[in-house]
Amino acid sequence: MKLIISGATGFVGRELIRQSLSKSEITSVVALSRKPVSVPENLPDGADPSKLKSVVVQDYDQYSEQAKKEFAGASACIWTVAITPTKSRTYDFEEVRRVCQTCTLAGFKTIHDSGVSKPFRFLYMSGATVDRDPTKTALFQPEYTRMRGDTETKVLALASEFGGVEASVARPGFITEPGAIVKSMVGAVVQFVVGIPTISIVDLAAVMLDQVVNGFEKDPLMPQDLARIAEKLGSP
Repeated sequence: MKLIISGATGFVGRELIRQSLSKSEITSVVALSRKPVSVPENLPDGADPSKLKSVVVQDYDQYSEQAKKEFAGASACIWTVAITPTKSRTYDFEEVRRVCQTCTLAGFKTIHDSGVSKPFRFLYMSGATVDRDPTKTALFQPEYTRMRGDTETKVLALASEFGGVEASVARPGFITEPGAIVKSMVGAVVQFVVGIPTISIVDLAAVMLDQVVNGFEKDPLMPQDLARIAEKLGSP
């Protein structure tokens, strides 16, 4: 299968690429980013770097004809592009909405219209505190959280409109990184105070790849679901 990974130079995107190059079910990896993507270091055994194709775009709501040609025949996409809650405070909210919502929907539609394989799977990465109910007000950053929930709803509606397209949302909690002691400590505090399970970047990537390759177990994939599936999969 051909897999598209958006936000390929980001924290999650890089790990998705690293693991995807060693999965036999994935024959081609289209790394979508605003700058060239190189082969990651520390590739797993059996990885095939030749499967990687870097596709550079000016922005995630602007796609050249060449980019569209690379999307053709894809079987799945994992969309990781977003401005995080913490970083969103430093941007005008309309720019946050453009990156998190407008670009997501534009990218999804462009990829689909480029001639994807059916059934096509689209996995959107969101966050643990997001809720699709617009009447609910989040305790922290309610405007941001409501916008992300609205984006999830629009992604699912678009998938239904297309036909032959399956969509789901991954909602990880705090994402930790092997060897990053401070980040792990912060994650432990978040889990204790808020009660949201943490997940390592390695496990999160493994679960998301499993879901687009083998089919979505459910929607949304909450932190507890991601942890459960990661445990079932074992170490990638």
